[in-house]
Amino acid sequence: MASKTDTEVIIGGKVYTLSGYESEEYLQKVASYINNKIAEYNKIDGFKRQPIDTQNVLLQLNIADDYFKGKKQIEMMEEQLAEKEKELYDIKHELITTQIKLETAEKNGKSLQTKLDESSKRIIQLETQMKSGRK
Repeated sequence: MASKTDTEVIIGGKVYTLSGYESEEYLQKVASYINNKIAEYNKIDGFKRQPIDTQNVLLQLNIADDYFKGKKQIEMMEEQLAEKEKELYDIKHELITTQIKLETAEKNGKSLQTKLDESSKRIIQLETQMKSGRK
């Protein structure tokens, strides 16, 4: 099990100590994401005029929206991956079937070639016997 990480981060100008089993870099990345959201919304005049509680709720709603959109995108990508895996399986199955048909056709071709060679030899023998019999 990974060791617990404690790291200080700055969020909205305040220092917080975050603890978790993730790396310090990851915890800093999370704090940075929140700071970017705060900065993004602080650029909107209507947002800045809202009470701090309303600002916090709006930020939380926006972060939750990002989360659910990301989750939906992952689900869609997983569905696409499953479809591609099925297509790949079908193509592999088709390839194997085609290879079996090719091998069978090659065996049949060799068998027919052998029969043709034998028949050609037999024809030459018969022609030779016919010529010998005429003399």
